[in-house]
Amino acid sequence: MPLPDLFPRRLAIGLLALISCTFAANHVAARLAFDHGTGLLLAVLCRSGATALVLAALVAWQCPRLAMAPGMLRWQLLLGALVATQSLCLYSAVARIPVALALLVSNVCPVLLALLTWGLGGPRPTRRAAAVMAVALGGLLLALDVPGRIAQLGQDDSDAWVAGIGFAFTAACVFAVALWVTDHKLKTLPGMWRSLMTVGTVFALMVAAGASGLVPGGMRWPEAAPGWWGLAALVVLYGTAFTAMFVSLPRLDMARNAPVMNIEPVATLLLGWWVLDQTLQPLQLLGGAVVLAAIVMLGRKG
Repeated sequence: MPLPDLFPRRLAIGLLALISCTFAANHVAARLAFDHGTGLLLAVLCRSGATALVLAALVAWQCPRLAMAPGMLRWQLLLGALVATQSLCLYSAVARIPVALALLVSNVCPVLLALLTWGLGGPRPTRRAAAVMAVALGGLLLALDVPGRIAQLGQDDSDAWVAGIGFAFTAACVFAVALWVTDHKLKTLPGMWRSLMTVGTVFALMVAAGASGLVPGGMRWPEAAPGWWGLAALVVLYGTAFTAMFVSLPRLDMARNAPVMNIEPVATLLLGWWVLDQTLQPLQLLGGAVVLAAIVMLGRKG
């Protein structure tokens, strides 16, 4: 089967930027929903269910061939469990700390993936990559305002802040493992089927978690109109971004253009300020810029 033609680079960059901004808006909508009583499990359940329906329609329309090598199914189920965990952790972080900060912490995933790949027998990071990762860590310490937060330990919001950062970092770690599994164990699985089975697994796990009462209040419905608007928006925005990403992925030349997606925390910062009145201090903004610059450099070859 011939490979699809790549989009012109300007169009590919524009599409990636639009998809990233849509993902950013999804997280802001999630915070709006959580602020008005929506449960974490319910948000992920609705999001994954709607996306699974769209992908199932695409699969039924195109009817791609499904061929799974022996042992691949267990890796696919693991991928779904990892994505479900990442979704819950990231939404848990978004519910506790400024959305842009949660996204910034979770965006250290490329650094963690490079270290994980090395630890599991892959190529060792070059000196340049190691230096870039060190710069990213320094920028993250600024963005999180670690010295200031240490001084405030024991205050009313300190526990929520620590928990939010912990959830965001866990989301980054889990997603790094998910990317490693995708690249090393599921690369030959058709992307359409992999995406459908992944969101389908997430949906099934959220149903099971909700039925078991694993997360207290996880299936709580919104308590006010803004919560309903936020829930509806996050379902539409995530489904649109995920589907657009999946449909256009073969034509986006991700090897060259992936760093464009680091616009997501920037878009989240602007949307969080506009919709939620969330702001960061100048030193935190500087740290965020350092982290994003380092991640972009890490994504570039050479």
